[in-house]
Amino acid sequence: MKNQTRPFLRRALKQQDGQVLPWVAFMMMLFLGMSAFVVDVGHAYYCYQELQAATDAAALAGAQQLLNSTAVSVANSYGAQSGNYNTNPNLEVSGANSVSIVPGYPKMVCLNTVKTLGVPCLAPNDANAIIVKEQAVVPTFFAQAFGIKTMTVSTTSTAAVASARAAPTNIAIILDTTASMTTVDSNCGAERITCAENGVQTLLEDLFPCNQVLGCGTVTNGVATNPLDQIALFTFPNVTVGTASKDYDCSGSTNPTIPVYSFPSIPASTGSSYSPSGSSTATYEILPFESDYKSSDAVAALNTASALATAAGGGKSGSTTCPGMAAPGGDGTYYAGSIYAAQAALNAQAAAEVAANSKLDPVNIIIILSDGEANADSSKMASTTVSGTTVNYNNPWPSGGGATSSITNYPSQLDQCQQAVAAANYAKGQGTQVFTIAYGSESSGCTTDTSGPQSSITPCQVMSQMASTNTATTNYFYSDYNQSGSSSTCKSPGTSVTAISDIFAAIAQNFLLARLIPNGSS
Repeated sequence: MKNQTRPFLRRALKQQDGQVLPWVAFMMMLFLGMSAFVVDVGHAYYCYQELQAATDAAALAGAQQLLNSTAVSVANSYGAQSGNYNTNPNLEVSGANSVSIVPGYPKMVCLNTVKTLGVPCLAPNDANAIIVKEQAVVPTFFAQAFGIKTMTVSTTSTAAVASARAAPTNIAIILDTTASMTTVDSNCGAERITCAENGVQTLLEDLFPCNQVLGCGTVTNGVATNPLDQIALFTFPNVTVGTASKDYDCSGSTNPTIPVYSFPSIPASTGSSYSPSGSSTATYEILPFESDYKSSDAVAALNTASALATAAGGGKSGSTTCPGMAAPGGDGTYYAGSIYAAQAALNAQAAAEVAANSKLDPVNIIIILSDGEANADSSKMASTTVSGTTVNYNNPWPSGGGATSSITNYPSQLDQCQQAVAAANYAKGQGTQVFTIAYGSESSGCTTDTSGPQSSITPCQVMSQMASTNTATTNYFYSDYNQSGSSSTCKSPGTSVTAISDIFAAIAQNFLLARLIPNGSS
């Protein structure tokens, strides 16, 4: 008996049949786990992307309504919850939408990082940004074998109104109307002055003339009761007060009278104004700040009866198209005075808006279009400043100046290009954003700049240095160097946009839409 048992045990210990079954079971569990990870996690990530898109849309929609008491409800309506605009069948459990807004959201907040872009925190929400958080319960497939039937994904989006949509924006446009602007730009298909005016029309079409909640209201003397983006038009050379209307009266028969260049006072940050009086007095201002260039925010077409639209070549008298501003020239190029005039007008406009509503924080902007070469003869300059001080044309440049300085020898026949840079720096020092458009600016010129800290400055450098410093979202210096008849190589390093109308459209984008900003901004 004992001898028979030993062979049986020996055979049992050596038998290998059937041992693969535990390995198969183990590997099946491993492969099932891997499938659960790849398929279910991949599906969850896909759902996360869809939920993020919906949350982004909700935040953007809410940000565009921050001046309205309905901002939260609008944001919710663009979310992914059942019945809303961005409901998605992938974000469902057993056919029922499982998306929900995280409690406490949407949340309207006042962020300092957005304030620095010129967007204050205004009533009725005392906010300049909105945060939206959503979450969704996503069903699993293979992971159910491990008892995991769902996964929860959540997303967050923060959006703010871009560049002053929540506050009045005052834009002073300075157009070069010297004789060089009559040359033809074949890329645009017209004289450069016409191309520039077409660009201004593009800008106006993209702006908001009125408060988006209150509407325009009654329009008086070109200004709506509830204005938002107001535009003033300046030019150089200056014209007489009594003939400035010839640039927008649709007659087209004569140009304004061009007197010698005047020298406005350098404006103080408070108490400044620019409103020359007397029909023979020189003025750089063609039109003060107006908001009737469109009949409402809901339309893109210009109001053809608007003086501003007419000056930009977009006006009509009946069915006849009105000519825009011409480029008669007559005084050469000198535009430091036009910058000081525009800044004084901006200061006065902003002060009036704050006086009417102390909660407002207006944004001031200057847009300058020129070839950048200032070289007017002293015979084309006034002998006294506007305040009556005798002008020393050979006024030397004081110490301490430079590309970023507002120190200047203004007014003087010397260093006219550097005077323009100093004037723009002065405007920037008062909080004004300065956009510049170099239109055929050359790599040499500025023949009056034989002294000063930048005696070898070029027209291209003038336009570049006048512009505000680029940010991560905003380019301030643009250049069209491709027009015919020019050997310009002046390029903007911040953008590839070169055509004049495209440049104005790019500038307008900084004033128009709500934008997503990084979550966690403070």
